[in-house]
Amino acid sequence: MNRKPILTAAVFLITALAAFEAGRITRPAKSDAAADEKPAERASRPQRNDAAAPQGFARGERQSSAATAPAERLARFESIVRGENPYERTRALLAFLDRLAPEDFESVVDHFRALGITEERLGEYGLILAAWAKVDPLAALAYAKAKTDNPFAARAILTSWATEDSAAAVRWAQNNHQGDGANPWLIGVIRGIAATDIEGAANLLKSMPRSVERGEALDALLPHLLAKGNESTRTWIASIDDDALRNGAMMRAAEAMAKTDPAGTVAWLMENPGEALDRRLDDVFGIWAKQDEAAARSALNTLPTGEIRSDALRGVVTRLALSKPNEAVALMDQYPDEVNDRTVRNFIWHSFGKDPAAALGEVSRIGDEDRRNEMYRRAMGAWMRRDATAAKAWLNANPLPESVTRSLSQDEAR
Repeated sequence: MNRKPILTAAVFLITALAAFEAGRITRPAKSDAAADEKPAERASRPQRNDAAAPQGFARGERQSSAATAPAERLARFESIVRGENPYERTRALLAFLDRLAPEDFESVVDHFRALGITEERLGEYGLILAAWAKVDPLAALAYAKAKTDNPFAARAILTSWATEDSAAAVRWAQNNHQGDGANPWLIGVIRGIAATDIEGAANLLKSMPRSVERGEALDALLPHLLAKGNESTRTWIASIDDDALRNGAMMRAAEAMAKTDPAGTVAWLMENPGEALDRRLDDVFGIWAKQDEAAARSALNTLPTGEIRSDALRGVVTRLALSKPNEAVALMDQYPDEVNDRTVRNFIWHSFGKDPAAALGEVSRIGDEDRRNEMYRRAMGAWMRRDATAAKAWLNANPLPESVTRSLSQDEAR
């Protein structure tokens, strides 16, 4: 196997896997790799003679790994991953991985997992797996299947492998899946090829039945579709024959598209009535109100009365409630027929931090009595804990239902 620098795999994996929060790292040119090392590391690193090295591994790297006792190597590894500086930790880890021989990876992964820091060092775990995939993907996958309980490791390995040999990664994924359900291994492959073969990734996605796994695969593909522009994304979504997949793609894409074209996204949703319109119009209008409040408020007048305008109003009210509660109230007064309980609850939740009195003043709009009283109890209880003097003053001027007052008194007495 032709081994490319592990640094490429590590950088790609961090940017490709949404689960990682390690940040984006830019790969230095190969000629600059030595310049990134500390002087002591450069001095101790054997000179490479790749022309004479065995295929798949540089001779200098293999010698470096073989010359280090396993215990010493693992101690060095542990000191790296326990470091507190994420920048230095990542640089040192990449240099360490570049020196490992293929047969060394299993003990390194075992040691890392035994340290009990996998969750807090998830990015480093992914880098190690990606590096192993570059030199021996089959061994890495065999390890993942035998020793890990969740699909993270195998998917990370497949993502790395797919960037090098997508056909082989697909074959492995297909050969190692049984049953009629969605193939969970395809998620890793799709992540690996989406940046360079978006059509191939899309075809793999469309081959999956409706499932949680297909949703994860769609999440991996969409950023690459959106990078091609909103119009290209809309065209691709329109080409999907599966109604559930098309609706899922619309719902996921709408919020991202609204950030660059809220008006166009609203028009797109309106032209395609369905689940995406019902569940995303409020989010899109909220994003629009944040970017251009006047335009979003003006657009409300163009919408048909009823549920559609109600959904859009909720998005604008929710946004205004964060910083302009009084204007949010005025907007609800402007469209009283479109104000429902969900809109009022959103207003209360989002305005309470800035203006608890304004938030409490709108609880009476909630039509359901039980929910209304529960909101009074929760909001007043929170205000009492935060500023009892102000809360009691408001309560004295605004009598609440007896059941609510009694409940608040009991809470205060405890």
